[in-house]
Amino acid sequence: MLKYVVCFLVAVVIVSIAGGVFHLYRVSAKNKKEMAQYAGLPDEVHKNFGKTLVIYYSLTGHTKEIAEKIKEKTNADLYEIETAEPLPTGPKLHLAVRKQLKTQKYPALKNIPDITAYDTIFIGAPVWWYTAATPVLSLLDQVDFQNKKVVPFSTQGSNAGTFLEDFKAKIKNAVVLDYASFNNIGKEYDQAVNAKIAAWLNNL
Repeated sequence: MLKYVVCFLVAVVIVSIAGGVFHLYRVSAKNKKEMAQYAGLPDEVHKNFGKTLVIYYSLTGHTKEIAEKIKEKTNADLYEIETAEPLPTGPKLHLAVRKQLKTQKYPALKNIPDITAYDTIFIGAPVWWYTAATPVLSLLDQVDFQNKKVVPFSTQGSNAGTFLEDFKAKIKNAVVLDYASFNNIGKEYDQAVNAKIAAWLNNL
């Protein structure tokens, strides 16, 4: 009997590993195909957004990287969202975020940006549990955007989930412009990512 149980567990592990490898392969192929559309295209931005602010939250640096690229292309000011207390790490973070989303009790923030002087505001976040990271949801709960133009963007492993729908439902008094999502990919795609950002900005 024990022999069959062990065989079953080994089979489950093998199937799980195979499924994970196949998923990574599909994501890699999808990223390669998308970035091929932008390879070699110009990365200049010709649009004037007026006085611009880029607000972002970044845990691992991916969202920060995109935010800084937007800043460079729009001559914007940059504002990083910081939580009042450090968030847990590892598996504890996933459990904490799930609870925050369920109760809608989001983490307290160190500061809230003054958006009064800005014409256009970009807001970026990583995707957690298929929605915007909870520090950004905390910000959206607390800020009246005064009918300003707001442009959301996300970073994620492969699936943005309901990021945009949840963002639009949460934000107060904003004119929400076209959203863009960016998968977390390697440095070999930097030129294509810059071209993708430029195409998105020029078409807003």
